[in-house]
Amino acid sequence: MSNHKPEGNPGPGRIGSGMVVAAWILGLALLTMLFSDYLGGQRNPNREIASRQTQDFVEIVLQQNRGNHYVASADINGIPVEVLLDTGASSVSIPAHLADDMGLERQAPMQVVTANGTVSVYATYVDEIRIGDIVLHNIRATINPHMREDFVLLGMSFLKHLEFNQRGGQLVLRQQK
Repeated sequence: MSNHKPEGNPGPGRIGSGMVVAAWILGLALLTMLFSDYLGGQRNPNREIASRQTQDFVEIVLQQNRGNHYVASADINGIPVEVLLDTGASSVSIPAHLADDMGLERQAPMQVVTANGTVSVYATYVDEIRIGDIVLHNIRATINPHMREDFVLLGMSFLKHLEFNQRGGQLVLRQQK
C-alpha cells in the first residue's frame, strides 16, 4: 500500500495551511490600516474642520495634537495639504516638492534664518489658502528646497490676517468679514 497522493491534488492539509497564511496576511493588513489611521489622527486631529459663521466673522477651532502643535488639513491653491501653524515663522513656508505640485512660481532668491540655521529660499505668493471656511488670498510665502516634510508651515504672513487665541489645548482662529 502506498501513501503517495496523486500529483495535482494538493490535499486538504495544504489548502488549510494556505488559508491560515492568507488570513494572517489579511489580518495584519487590516491592523496596519487601522493603526495608520489612528496615528494620523494623533498627528492631525483637525482633518475635518467645522466652521462657525456669523454676519461678522468666520471662526474655526483647532485641537492641539499629542506633540502640543496645531496641525490641520487645508487647501493651498486647491491642493489638499497638511499645515502646521507656526507663530514663530514670519511667512508661510512651503517645501519645494509641494510648491511644484501647486504650480507656484519661484521668484527672487533670499536668505532666511530658520530653527536649523540660515537657508536659501525663493519668494512667492499663494493665490488662496483655505482652512475650513477661512479663506485668504494673495499671501506672501517662501518656497524652501531644504524642507523634506509633507506639510506647510503657516507663519505670520497668513496668521496676521486673523484673530487667534490659544487656551486649554485649543486654538481659535477668527476671520472678520
